[in-house]
Amino acid sequence: MRGREDEWTGLMRSAMAGDDAAYHRLLKAVTPVLRAAARRGLARAGQPPDQAEDIVQEILLAVHLKRHTWDSEAPFAPWLFAIARNKLIDALRRRGRRVFVNIDDFAETLPGETPQETASAGEVTAQLNTLPQRQRDVLQSIAVDSASIKDTATKFSMSEGAVRVALHRGLAALTAKLRDH
Repeated sequence: MRGREDEWTGLMRSAMAGDDAAYHRLLKAVTPVLRAAARRGLARAGQPPDQAEDIVQEILLAVHLKRHTWDSEAPFAPWLFAIARNKLIDALRRRGRRVFVNIDDFAETLPGETPQETASAGEVTAQLNTLPQRQRDVLQSIAVDSASIKDTATKFSMSEGAVRVALHRGLAALTAKLRDH
């Protein structure tokens, strides 16, 4: 990578001195790298990678129009990649990045019907005491003591996933017991 960047810097210096062949070689050398970077950036943003070619053309045009702003004492690659990053951001803004989320992922957290009656604190405590010890401890830690899942996991020597499972099962069991009671 370092050798390539040094080569690009040398080619750009020659191009700035008027060597058209060096400029052509530079553009030919950076294009595949820019294309790959544009595709990666689009993929990370959830956009189709087929838009990469337009972004590469915008980058090359900006390099051509702004080449007089490059400091010939500085390496070429950071200057190039700053332009590339900005052109990618501009393209994503123009396209309006959209994120699609499956509603089923949130089915358990969406509000349902408002309960008609609530249980008293004594009823909740009584039903909580009928749960298995692990579920009771996790519910107490998170719901009553306001501890995080991470802190609860550490406190009870459990994985965070196991804490989530115990919390979910405990809440489901408690809800069922209070509904039936």
